[in-house]
Amino acid sequence: MTSAKFVEGSIFRHIWVMSSTAAIGISAIFLVDLLDIFFLSLLGEQELAAAVGYAGTISFFTTSIGIGLSIALGALVSKAIGAKDVALAKRLLLNCAIVSFAISVLVALLVGLFIPELLALVGASGHTAELAQGYLYILIPSLPLICLAMALGGALRAVGDAKLSMMSTLAGGGVNAVLDPIFIFLFAMGIEGAALASVLARLTVLIISAHGVMVKHKLTSDINLTTLRADLPTIFAIALPAMMTNVATPIGNAVVTRAIADYGDSYVAGWAVLGRLIPVTFGMVFALSGAIGPIVGQNFGAQSFDRVRDSLTKAIQFCICYVLVMSLVLFLIKDFIISAFDMQGDGAALILFYCQYMAIFFIFAGILFVANASFNNLGKAKYSTLFNVGKATLGTIPFVYFGAQYGGVFGVLIGQAIGSVLFGIVGLWVAYKLVDNIEKNTTINDASLSLTQRAALNTEPEFETAPMSSAELPLSSSCAQLAQLNEPQLCEQISEAADEDTETSIKKA
Repeated sequence: MTSAKFVEGSIFRHIWVMSSTAAIGISAIFLVDLLDIFFLSLLGEQELAAAVGYAGTISFFTTSIGIGLSIALGALVSKAIGAKDVALAKRLLLNCAIVSFAISVLVALLVGLFIPELLALVGASGHTAELAQGYLYILIPSLPLICLAMALGGALRAVGDAKLSMMSTLAGGGVNAVLDPIFIFLFAMGIEGAALASVLARLTVLIISAHGVMVKHKLTSDINLTTLRADLPTIFAIALPAMMTNVATPIGNAVVTRAIADYGDSYVAGWAVLGRLIPVTFGMVFALSGAIGPIVGQNFGAQSFDRVRDSLTKAIQFCICYVLVMSLVLFLIKDFIISAFDMQGDGAALILFYCQYMAIFFIFAGILFVANASFNNLGKAKYSTLFNVGKATLGTIPFVYFGAQYGGVFGVLIGQAIGSVLFGIVGLWVAYKLVDNIEKNTTINDASLSLTQRAALNTEPEFETAPMSSAELPLSSSCAQLAQLNEPQLCEQISEAADEDTETSIKKA
């Protein structure tokens, strides 16, 4: 039975269970990339590591679109579940999945046509660029597979099934770990073999996630073009800002990669190792972004604002403690990392510098992850877009530029960290203020007025926080979101479902 699991019980326990289980899966996916570069390093050609670094920058951009789409799906589905309307959750899940697949196909086609140009843009050249092209021409066509898998995984987390979501990604990591050495060494495919193994891993994740959604939870419905067209404004209202938000991060990463590329492929090789080591090391922090969303979303749907606020606090405390511990681990094993990946010279120096001085600053990246997840689930997806785009541009480009001018390649990393500190602190402050404002206005609106009365008085629907036009509010709640689509009947359905005291409305065959 699908139910709102996060509206009661220990918030810290919900965060721990969701984050820890999701982190295993997330780390497994990123471990795939780490294994790719590890096995390729055994071939003794440093250009291979640099090539994976350049290719990874492009791949990061494409998969971040899938992450953004999955956040949108999770936000919509979890809010419907919190309002105890499983029928709506099924409908939104299907339509979001269709949109995810269509967008990923389009992106794969566009990126595939301009792979050489994109690689040149991030600084790849010569033989290293040729190696990166071979990798991407195999990997990019599988983008629809992983985007759809991410969307379905977001649906599983939205209904509280973090375990199955984790198992799907863990299985994908296992498939890649097994096939990597076979394709790279036994079939002598080199970097192309690593790409092919990643494609099959993505297919594995999709199959398991789809089985969980359709068979275990029975969150299926028939395709209806009428409801699909009706839901498109709702979906894109949060999907577009969420995609922009998540695409901003790889854009910022591309800026850093380009800056490091000016100092040579050896530094890029070291940066490539760090780029795959960081997500594995801080997998729990990455998982917070997906885990805190459904928790905030369900409590938001239930109007439990104290629990929403407490969710933010507990998530930040969790993030700080985890990053402190893992930063110490990186410091202790820094020499082992350098040796394991056969890094030498400049590449080794870059890894050493990060493990000694920079890892701890990931705390602020994690804080911004939590703030952005709360924005997406509190009806302010544009805030999330603003902060991530701002961090990727204003919080990255000038700091990286001046950092490079005054501190060389190490100054690039320092500049990136300063931007994270500034945007993380401001983002968290805005998140708390947003919860306070939503609670205040909801209390006023709910004092005596019905939804119909509010419309008659030309006031905003419940959960909105300021006198803004509908176009400026991509999503404030299930009710407000549907009001923007001029679908009053559906809006009433959610309001009535949210007022029910029993769980009979969420029991489905």
